[in-house]
Amino acid sequence: MKYLVMGLGSMGKRRVRCLQALGYTNIVGYDLREDRRKEAEEKYSIKTIESLDKDLLSSFDAFIVSTPPDKHAHCAKIAIDYGKPVFIEASVILEDVKDIRSYNKNNIYIAPSCTMRFHPMIKDITSIIKSGKYGKITNFSYHSGQYLPDWHPWESVNDFYVSNRPTGGGREIVPFELTWIVDTIGWPIETKGLFEKTIDFGPNIEDSYAFVLKYNNMIGSMVVDVAARYATRSLIVNMELGQIQWRWDEACFNLYEVETNRWIKFNQPEVSAAAGYNKNIGEGMYIEELSCFINGIISPTSSFPNTLDDDIKVLEILYDIEKSDGGF
Repeated sequence: MKYLVMGLGSMGKRRVRCLQALGYTNIVGYDLREDRRKEAEEKYSIKTIESLDKDLLSSFDAFIVSTPPDKHAHCAKIAIDYGKPVFIEASVILEDVKDIRSYNKNNIYIAPSCTMRFHPMIKDITSIIKSGKYGKITNFSYHSGQYLPDWHPWESVNDFYVSNRPTGGGREIVPFELTWIVDTIGWPIETKGLFEKTIDFGPNIEDSYAFVLKYNNMIGSMVVDVAARYATRSLIVNMELGQIQWRWDEACFNLYEVETNRWIKFNQPEVSAAAGYNKNIGEGMYIEELSCFINGIISPTSSFPNTLDDDIKVLEILYDIEKSDGGF
C-alpha cells in the first residue's frame, strides 16, 4: 500500500514512524516547508513533495492528515475527491468537522484520531468499568496537565498552531481527552465550565479549562491545562463497589474492591517513547491506532472506534463549556 502523509511536523513524522513500524515503506510526505521535508527525508529515507500533483494523488491508497487542525478540512476534502480512505489527527474546529462530514457524500472511509483509546491502561480501565462488576459509576475526577512550551522544545510556541486562539493548545486538549472519556465513562447530558489564561508564555490563548459533566445520577469533573510544569494525567473513578486510581507517570493503576477489601495493582506494559518526547507518551498507542485504520481499509467489516459524528458531539461539548463560562 502507498501512503501520503500530509504535514511533516511533529505528528506527521510520528505517523511516518508508525507506518514504518508496521512494515510499510511506500510512504510519501507532503509539506510546504523545505526544512521539514528535508528532515523527514534524512530521518526516515522517504520521498517528499512540496505540491500536490493530480496524477500523483491518484496513485495513493490512503491519506494521513497530520497538518495543523485548521487545515484538516482542506486536506480531507482532497482525499474524498480522490475516493481515498483518510485518517485525520485530533480536531478542534467544530465547523470544519461538520464540513468534512457533509462533503463526504460518497461515504469514503474516514478515521478521526482517538489515540488515548489505545493507551494500554485506558483500555483496561474501560474494560473494568464496562463489565459492570463494580456497579455503576457514582462520580469521577480527571486532571490532564501539560506545559505548552514543552510540546516542541525545538521551536517557540508562537511558531506553530497552538498559539492561535481557535487551535490553542489548551483548547485542543479538551476534545483530545474527552474523546476517550466519553467512551470509558459515557456521554454527558449537560456540561458547564470555565476557561482562563492563567500563565503568560507568549500567545493570547486560554491555557486552563475546568468543567463539570452531568450524567443521569452521576457527575464528573475535569481540569485540562497546558500550564502545568510537570506533565500530569490523574484519574479517580468511584463506583458502587470499587474505586479506580490512575496516574500515567506511575505505569499502573490501582483498583479497590469493596467485596475483598483489597487493592489490586494493574501494571502497564513497558512503553517506549520517541527521542525528545515525554517518557509516558509511548509510540505503541499511535502505532496501534494507525494499524486499526489500515485494518479498516483491508477489511471493511473492521470498523474504526471513532467517527465524525462522535467528533462533532465531543466538539459540541467543548463549545458548551465555552458558552457557559460565567453562567453558573
